[in-house]
Amino acid sequence: MEVRIGIKENGRDLSFESSLSANELSQQISDAISKSAPLLELADDKGKTMLIPTASIAYVEIGADQNRRVGFIA
Repeated sequence: MEVRIGIKENGRDLSFESSLSANELSQQISDAISKSAPLLELADDKGKTMLIPTASIAYVEIGADQNRRVGFIA
């Protein structure tokens, strides 16, 4: 699952692949924001952990639950 998180006052976004489903990611992010947690902790599919200040989150874009097509389509 591709995830992009925009950070306030920063021209670049944080992009990574996650092994969680769209629903799990959405729930984890909305819980952190609604509970006013100081940090949102997410892990990518390679095992790296990212700590994102919830007050700095501008937007979150979660990719669709689809498998990528590989190869050529005739």
